[in-house]
Amino acid sequence: MGVGMKMRLGIIALGLLAGSAMAQSPANSPANSPDPAAAVARLPDGAYLGTWQNPSGSVHIRAARCGKLVCGTIVYADEKARGDARRGGTDPLVGTQLFEEFTARGPREWRGRVFVPDMNRRVTGTARLLEDGNSIRVEGCAAQVICRNQVWTRIRG
Repeated sequence: MGVGMKMRLGIIALGLLAGSAMAQSPANSPANSPDPAAAVARLPDGAYLGTWQNPSGSVHIRAARCGKLVCGTIVYADEKARGDARRGGTDPLVGTQLFEEFTARGPREWRGRVFVPDMNRRVTGTARLLEDGNSIRVEGCAAQVICRNQVWTRIRG
C-alpha cells in the first residue's frame, strides 16, 4: 500500500473522534474536566457518535464510546483500500478498530492512538472540529516527525 493510502487510513481514524466535540456545551467541555475519560462519559450520546468519511469517500469509520474512552471502527472500505490494507498485513479491513484510547483535550480537540493497517503500526493522532461542525481536520504523526492531515466530513443519515 502506498504512503498516501497509509496516511489516509490513519487520518480517517482520527477524524471521527473530533465530531464528538460538536454537541458539547462549555459547561460539559472536556477541557473543564480534570479527567478526560470522565468528560467523555458525560457527553451527550450524539456528541461524538457518527460516521465520517475520508476526502475520497473510500473509507468510512464509525465513532463510538468504548468504555470510558472513544474508539473508531471501519464500517466501509472500497476495494482499493481493502487491497492496500491486505498488502500491509491487515485483512479484513472492515471491522478493524483504528482509533484507540481517544480522549478529549479541549472543546474541539481529541487525541489518541491510530492503527494504520497498511503500515501495520500505531501512530499518535489529533482531531479538531472545524467551525462548520460537520468537518474535522485530522492529523496522524509517526515518531512526531512525519505528519499528514486531511479534512474529513460527517455522513448524515
